[in-house]
Amino acid sequence: MDGQGGGIGRLITEQIRKALPTDTEIIALGTNAVATSLMLRAGANEGASGENAVVRNVDDCDVIVGPLGIILAHSMRGELTPKMSEAIAGSKARKILLPLTLSQVEVVGVEEEPLPHLVEKLVKRLKEMLEVKKENV
Repeated sequence: MDGQGGGIGRLITEQIRKALPTDTEIIALGTNAVATSLMLRAGANEGASGENAVVRNVDDCDVIVGPLGIILAHSMRGELTPKMSEAIAGSKARKILLPLTLSQVEVVGVEEEPLPHLVEKLVKRLKEMLEVKKENV
């Protein structure tokens, strides 16, 4: 999930596509068509844009990844609507969020790291979750 320019979502999608099995389904949900398009070009299987697309699809996901701002209404310079943030936060999907916002929210106790390092940690966590799931099958 990403918005604005889609750079974070693009990087996350590229790294997930490289690191996880090829049958991993990635659905790109963007607050706008530009963000969704970049995630599709980076390897997402499907994509959809806008408030209704986000609200309708987040309950069909096992894991939602993106910047912390995706659960904050009016973040991403206003692109993230209250309906979107409520749907994402309320989804039963596991959420792995990067400590990045474009709002007046600061997460105390989190070390600032470059985006590529944060995405590396996100992908590592996804791999761990996938391994646990395989062990429990």
